[in-house]
Amino acid sequence: MNVVFDFGAVLFTWQPAQLVAHHFPEHAATPEQAQQLAQSIFDHADWQGFDSGKVTLDEVISRTALRLDLPHERLHNALALIGEQLEPIACNVEVLARLCERRLRDGGLKLYFLSNMPEPFARALERRFDFLQSFDGGIFSSDVKMGKPDPAIYLLLASRYWLDADDTLFIDDHQVNIKAADALGWHTIHCKDPQQLPGQMASRQGLQFLA
Repeated sequence: MNVVFDFGAVLFTWQPAQLVAHHFPEHAATPEQAQQLAQSIFDHADWQGFDSGKVTLDEVISRTALRLDLPHERLHNALALIGEQLEPIACNVEVLARLCERRLRDGGLKLYFLSNMPEPFARALERRFDFLQSFDGGIFSSDVKMGKPDPAIYLLLASRYWLDADDTLFIDDHQVNIKAADALGWHTIHCKDPQQLPGQMASRQGLQFLA
């Protein structure tokens, strides 16, 4: 069995609305305004280009500041250090640790990641967290110049590591990414709340990952 983890809001904290509310309180006075501003920044083609390694950090900051009329320096302060500020979600890192123990016991389990992650943030996570070496492999979007939900990145992971769709479980926080994996025949878990993931995995019928 293969288990494929997303990173943001699954293994690592990712709260974009809180991030923009902290740096731009005048634009995000309410939770609704904060959510709207976060979507304008992180759900835009410019950020997707940054995720997929086609746009640099300086370019995405300049374009976003101009497009949304945000102060350039403050936007830089908000975005540049994200890779240094992401922190592990303890309960789900524990899930990963228990899966590693399971892998040692029976050898039939493999662990991978598939993450939309800009190159500087990916390198920061690799430098900061030794537990990422627990994975048998994985793909950061910026390293391959494509991202979820493009089926090509799922197929690249599958071909690179010989993953059988029916033997693969994919965990992600975005419904659109889950739908892309569903279309390829993968098993999926939509991680809407990272604190609920241990229970979601333990309750899967026929997939006793934490047994």
